[in-house]
Amino acid sequence: MTAHAALQELLSSRHSCRAFQKNQVPQGTISQVLIDAGRAPSWCNAQPWKVIVTSGAETEAFRAVMADAFDSGTPGPDFPFPSTYTGAHQQRRRTCGMQLYEAVGIGRGDREARASQMRENYLFFGAPHVAVITCPAELGPYGVLDCGGFITAFCLSAQAQGLGTVPQAALSLYSGVIREHFDLPEDRKVLAAISFGFPEAEAPINQFRTDRAELDEFVEWKG
Repeated sequence: MTAHAALQELLSSRHSCRAFQKNQVPQGTISQVLIDAGRAPSWCNAQPWKVIVTSGAETEAFRAVMADAFDSGTPGPDFPFPSTYTGAHQQRRRTCGMQLYEAVGIGRGDREARASQMRENYLFFGAPHVAVITCPAELGPYGVLDCGGFITAFCLSAQAQGLGTVPQAALSLYSGVIREHFDLPEDRKVLAAISFGFPEAEAPINQFRTDRAELDEFVEWKG
């Protein structure tokens, strides 16, 4: 298999995993994923990402804190969430949500079941590990952009090593809770998290796949 074919396979097979096995990922494997992700390009080679990785009892403590934040806390993200979704963005978001709910048998009007499924974000979908991605406030949107590249590289390296991942902006809704839990300084902003572990491949919620836009939907050819 050529390098390009291998990359295409990783890109096409990667998906947001939402059901995980309980067993821990070996430390060496996690370290290699992080080393690989650290090869992502960044503005002026700033490499702004700072990552907290939890395992074992630390994951369980963090899971309890985030579930409590969802149940009783007030959202306060470090970075503003989208104010609205329109057009194709809204349609893709709606379709993804419908696919997820259908995969786990949640009906259109079942608000209680939908809220319960939303809460699974804050239980990390049962993942044994979480990587919290933070970024220095001084680097602004370009630091955020660089961290997005890190997240992509992390997910692809994990996929190549048989792991499942789900990047989660949802956790950053409670950035203050995360900052307090991990005793982070105020200038270290919480961007997102990645829950990861060995995937529960046969779980219904891991069966659906989102579509991708055709080339001419996002490219304008000039010349």
